Amino acid sequence: MTENTQKIAVVTGAAGGLGSFITRRLHADGHKVVVTGLSLDKLEQLASELSPDGSTAMPLQLDVSHKDNFSNALDRVTDVWGTPSILVNNAAVTKAANLLELNTEDFDEVLTTNVNSIFFGCQVFGAAMVDQGYGRIVNQASLAGQNGGTATGAHYAASKGAILTTTKIFAREFAGSGVTVNAISPGPHDVDIVHNTVADRLDQVVQSIPVKQLGNPKFIASTVSLLTQPEASFVTGACWDINGGLYLR
Repeated sequence: MTENTQKIAVVTGAAGGLGSFITRRLHADGHKVVVTGLSLDKLEQLASELSPDGSTAMPLQLDVSHKDNFSNALDRVTDVWGTPSILVNNAAVTKAANLLELNTEDFDEVLTTNVNSIFFGCQVFGAAMVDQGYGRIVNQASLAGQNGGTATGAHYAASKGAILTTTKIFAREFAGSGVTVNAISPGPHDVDIVHNTVADRLDQVVQSIPVKQLGNPKFIASTVSLLTQPEASFVTGACWDINGGLYLR
């Protein structure tokens, strides 16, 4: 990748699950990557793996539930490398819970983390991208937010539905400024969170998927790569469904 097409990419929840695949792919695409999340040890490990000298991968602790943390992260990245051009809002909290026994504290934690992360990520980083006249934002939604599935908790499904609406709001706001905002909505994929959540009924889950297999997380990363290319300027406000046929529209 030539220097003028190299971008600065920020990935939230970057060190685990789908986030690690996305981070590795964006780095392989030739971008500098900011590896963010809560566990500094994991962030440093992945950043060091990608760029031992730190020139193209930066670990950065980020609690995505608060707007100020996004502002501080933007300042840090801008000071070191410049204004980011790619943001992947991937971080999320997943806590399975019984629908009718879900308590206020658990509901608030999941909604606050998952929705705040998308809203304030788009707001803070999106505004900086608008100022520079270019940006690509990809938000991680979920099949649960489309079909009301509660295997990962009703609060999780509700939060992912809100993410789809938030994606449309910011896509419309930024459309004339060279900044696109899209969402990816995965179904069950071959990552630890799926195996851990449905460990005792994984075979049953797989059989319920029309294509009879879990999704490949590398394809999610490839889709992020596609949506963050300069040529993707005509795609905004869209939700890309990757669910093995579980939700058709």
